[in-house]
Amino acid sequence: MLRPICLFSGNANPDLAESIAKHLDKPLGRLKINRFSDGESAVEVGENVRGIDTFILQPTSMPANDSLMEMLILSDALRRASAGSISAVIPYFGYARQDRKVAGRTPITAKLVADLIVTAGIERVVTVDLHAGQIQGFFNIPVDNLYAMPVLLEALRQELTPGKASDAVMVSPDAGGVERARAYARRLDCSLAIIDKRRERANVSEVMNIIGEVEGRDCFILDDMIDTAGTLVNAAKALKDRGASRILAVATHAVFSGPAISRIEDSPLERVIVTDTIPLREEGRACAKIRQVNVGRLLAEAIRRIHASDSVSSLFV
Repeated sequence: MLRPICLFSGNANPDLAESIAKHLDKPLGRLKINRFSDGESAVEVGENVRGIDTFILQPTSMPANDSLMEMLILSDALRRASAGSISAVIPYFGYARQDRKVAGRTPITAKLVADLIVTAGIERVVTVDLHAGQIQGFFNIPVDNLYAMPVLLEALRQELTPGKASDAVMVSPDAGGVERARAYARRLDCSLAIIDKRRERANVSEVMNIIGEVEGRDCFILDDMIDTAGTLVNAAKALKDRGASRILAVATHAVFSGPAISRIEDSPLERVIVTDTIPLREEGRACAKIRQVNVGRLLAEAIRRIHASDSVSSLFV
């Protein structure tokens, strides 16, 4: 007999948490999250969780530190309340870009965050499209790294020009994303292009060359996240200069920091398709070029399978 299940949501993405709960036909657990006058987070669980399988639904998105601390404090509260198990569903795993030493005397913050999560009592992590797959090895607990590909492919098929689907091109904005772009291109039965760029400093990139045929074709720039949109906009301009017919962008995580939205609005991009692993701020919701698709069903299915001790591997393809 399965133990009962209880879902808890922090403040980082309540809309996605509601969507997950709806797909599971479960209400979100009662929870109070307050702040002391000095900004410290305070959490109080309003449910009896003794012996219950609990799931924390919380991306560590902006404000990253607040979102992360909420999750850690909630986990500690559940552990001290004798929860049967504690799993964290982290649709967007923040600090993932700090996954290795890039210079002397710099931290590997992704590993630090993994250690904090384990220390807080979390026994399993579910996330979506980790920026670097090796981060799974930073944890000493199971980590299910789901792919948003099924959801994004469905949205992409709706954007293909009728009768010209085979002429579409999946574009990787850098060499590191070629494997991802190739996987999408194979499933859409379209061709592949790569943008060779030189990054001079963080969040600044310069498009150098395009490898592949893009003239007169629908081009889909694919990445795992969009941060300041500098790389994305430069890629779009380069494709436009090479005669691309339509230029769209596809990404899992809509970080959209700094001038990202204004850059997208002023760019040749016709549409930017992202998932709701990170909630859009008001500026993003008001941008007609941005289309957000829901990953609630995907995450709900992962939770259902984990709770029932079923295989999750079929969700990785």
